[in-house]
Amino acid sequence: MITLLHLMSALALLVWGTHIVRTDVLRVYGAQLRRILSTSITRRWMAFTAGVGVTSLVQSSNATAVIVCSFVAQGLVGLTPALAIMLGADVGTALMTGVLSFDLSWVSPLLIFGGVVVYLSRRHTSVGRLGRAVIGLGLILLALELIGSATQPMMHTAGIKVLFSSLTGDVLLDALIGALFAMLTYSSLAAVLLSATLATSGIISLKVALCLVIGANLGSGVTALLSAASQNVAGRRVALGSMLFRLSGAIVVLPFINQLELVIAQFSNDLRFGVVTFHVIYNSVRCGLLLPLVEPMARLCIRLLPENPLDDDAIHSRHLDPAAIDTPTLALANASREVLRIGDLIERMLHCLLPVIRENDTIRAQQIRRIDDDVDKLYTEVKMYMARVSREELSAREVRRWTDVITLTINLEQAGDIIVRIVKGLENKKIAPQRTFSEAGMQELCELHARLLASLQLGLSVFLEGDLRSAQKLLAEKESFRDLERAYAKSHLIRLAGQTQQSIETSSLHLDLISDMKRMHSLFCSTAYSVLDEAGLLRHSRMENSHEDEERLRMMERPEGDYSHPP
Repeated sequence: MITLLHLMSALALLVWGTHIVRTDVLRVYGAQLRRILSTSITRRWMAFTAGVGVTSLVQSSNATAVIVCSFVAQGLVGLTPALAIMLGADVGTALMTGVLSFDLSWVSPLLIFGGVVVYLSRRHTSVGRLGRAVIGLGLILLALELIGSATQPMMHTAGIKVLFSSLTGDVLLDALIGALFAMLTYSSLAAVLLSATLATSGIISLKVALCLVIGANLGSGVTALLSAASQNVAGRRVALGSMLFRLSGAIVVLPFINQLELVIAQFSNDLRFGVVTFHVIYNSVRCGLLLPLVEPMARLCIRLLPENPLDDDAIHSRHLDPAAIDTPTLALANASREVLRIGDLIERMLHCLLPVIRENDTIRAQQIRRIDDDVDKLYTEVKMYMARVSREELSAREVRRWTDVITLTINLEQAGDIIVRIVKGLENKKIAPQRTFSEAGMQELCELHARLLASLQLGLSVFLEGDLRSAQKLLAEKESFRDLERAYAKSHLIRLAGQTQQSIETSSLHLDLISDMKRMHSLFCSTAYSVLDEAGLLRHSRMENSHEDEERLRMMERPEGDYSHPP
């Protein structure tokens, strides 16, 4: 049992090492690698080569699959070149398996030591993240050495032999186990290297190892399918095509596994070398032969996964690319673009609100509710997307942007709820009883609505560009809106005192409206605080605001007509 635990811990270390390498390489070079994949599509062989190169760097065909599926889902890459990239990714991960199969145990201590020194000294820089990727590479090599050491005692352990004795003879069962293992570890590389090590130790036969390798390729395809499940139909077609390519290769090769075992045994006595070489040759030949068939495969995937007309009616996020999660700068940029879409929806709600206030337009009221449902859906998607962005490795500037995105998302969603509440109040207190606002009251509401709309547009501009002057203007507009809200509340009370019938009937609704508009305006102006804080002006502005508030309170407490200055 202890021996098995040592093997599992070494295997976990191998998976963790590949995860570190993939994550940190994408964080440093994610934008460049994505650009390579999105531009190398003019020719089939260029796309194939790009897939080989990118996957060799990130050491994961699944990571490449996620990126490519998201590109196709957004319409940046066609399905045919995307399938060519995926074939290249299969070759790239096989080549990296071949490189790591060599005895590089002497390099592992150097990589771990050097990587730790670089990472601790420059933790929050690109160099530090590359240092962590070097640590991951050293852990991979160390894990391979530990796996080899852990498997040596297994040759003399009866319990372990019984455990692996089920992996004999049944080709389909062995391939299935290899697929499950690749899915559990999220790495076909780990499955192939473990199979090679177990074969070298004599725990499993060469035939079983070859079946596990083929199964590991299938498991990697299933993982890509599951990762693409959240994409639209276009993105899922890429994963489906890649899986069909892998499945066709397995169907062709598995019936000849006995003959392949004999051939490999004749050419090499080193079973580890034989298994890894089979993996490299199998993927290279399979992908090379299937590359001319990417166009027919694209047509087949389109036929198997047709567009759903209902998808066009439902709103979906356009910019929340899951493949950019490991590249925080890109992820924050994507989330910012999606938040601006929410801002556009809130602007549409405000445009629809004015006819409801003025003309009792019930059709616009229903439209506002439908738009609010879209706002809520995008709000949830942005929130969940941002929750997946790890804040541990973000720079101070990125943390500030992360906070700004979350804050504006929440504020816009709350603004949408306020608009819906306003509509409900209008329906209950104005539209149903057939009441109207006074002419002066309607003019005041229209003025507040126009200022509210302008501040929303300015607030979104400040969020996008971070312009200091615009932020100062937005904060000044907030003070002006607050003064206007107080003045209009006072004028409404004057109309009540004059026994204006329309003002009496709609008094509570009118005051609720201007109060809700003030709340919304404060939410729209909140984007100014981050810009002012970064410029070191926020505390000074707040101090000025507090002095102005005190002066207003003193003015309100003076007897009417007394405008003398205090001593």
